[in-house]
Amino acid sequence: MVKRSQPGPLSSFVSPATLAHLPLPAERRIALHVTPAAERALRRGHPWLFEGSIRRQSHQGRPGDIAVVFDRQRRFLALGLYDPNAPIRVRILQHHRPAPIDGEWFRARLAAAAARRAPLLDPDCPPTTAYRLVHGANDGLPALVVDLYEGTGVLKLYSSAWLPHLREVCRALAAVCTPQRLVLRLGRGMQEQHQDLYGLNDGLLLAGPALEGPVLFWENGLRFEADPLRGQKTGFFLDQRDNRARVEDLAAGREVLNLFAYTGAFSVYAARGGARGVVSVDLGEPALQVARRNLAHNRQVPAVAAVKHQFIADDVFAVLADLSRQGRRFDLVIVDPPSFAHSQSQRQGALAAYRRLTQQSLDVLRPGGVLVQASCSSQVEAGAFFQAVHQAATAAGRPLREIERTGHPLDHPIAFPEAAYLKCLFAVVP
Repeated sequence: MVKRSQPGPLSSFVSPATLAHLPLPAERRIALHVTPAAERALRRGHPWLFEGSIRRQSHQGRPGDIAVVFDRQRRFLALGLYDPNAPIRVRILQHHRPAPIDGEWFRARLAAAAARRAPLLDPDCPPTTAYRLVHGANDGLPALVVDLYEGTGVLKLYSSAWLPHLREVCRALAAVCTPQRLVLRLGRGMQEQHQDLYGLNDGLLLAGPALEGPVLFWENGLRFEADPLRGQKTGFFLDQRDNRARVEDLAAGREVLNLFAYTGAFSVYAARGGARGVVSVDLGEPALQVARRNLAHNRQVPAVAAVKHQFIADDVFAVLADLSRQGRRFDLVIVDPPSFAHSQSQRQGALAAYRRLTQQSLDVLRPGGVLVQASCSSQVEAGAFFQAVHQAATAAGRPLREIERTGHPLDHPIAFPEAAYLKCLFAVVP
């Protein structure tokens, strides 16, 4: 039995010196009046208020000031964090009724988020000690993400509006989940505003002992490593946990090709599932070095120790073309690319890339094989993604028979349409 994370140095945490110089929230709140369309959206619980929706404002504010939104009859609608530098001018924290935004409020939000994740920590299931504790606005804390890896908490900010509240958030985290250390990560937009971040930097250790290498954790009884300081996102792609388990169930006796493998998590699951062989492809050699270590972390599992594994560090499209020319064929192909669209202007290009990946993957997939194809782009809605994959398969003369469509796991809940990003198709190919 794996020991769960125990209270660590942060359990008595009050205010680390690294945060002592951050500004405090302004006592005076900003009053906002908004357009009728924005009123309707806020009444439905939408967490964003855009700059163009503001009709009238009491005064200018700083990032992190509390803004209170009123309707046309001067009735309370919502309150949130004001950011004068972002198109999303207010990130809504509280709808329908006023509330003080203080330590108790943050503790209550975090406690509710932790309660929603409780099934992941079921002691009767194979151990999982890494999960997303806070999924931004979907847990009522827009532009803030918290991932836990054993005793290491990783707090990622996507808006400087959080900086005046960071001390209270850290105290609340210490009270709710007692991490042994806390790492700060900054979204790309915040890193570009580095001169305004009061000396904070991406990968800053906020509290607890220094990291002596990667963090090891369990996922469904498998051992993986994460790099919370420099890894993509917060160090690991936790959102594909359930899809990895589905791949394990499909892998027995199959030759598996894992495209955009990153650090090899799908490959490890396929190996434990009894795959005859696994080929992991990623452009980044450093990521594949981690994939090798992740396989090594699980050598105590006989099926993982026995699997034949090949690593290819190259462009996925080029590798697929080479494998097709060589006549190599697989029984299970996993396609989990990075986001191809970061804005609506890139949406059509992303759909074209998904169609191309489908076609090239089918070129190396044996009849009766399984295609697992995912998208993590919120700019490409699920219906358009699944349609693109089916269109490419039909055009290739190999129409798909769907096994399952999947979305977000328990610790990545979706509370409003724009937040949905993950979709995955499992299908048999004739």
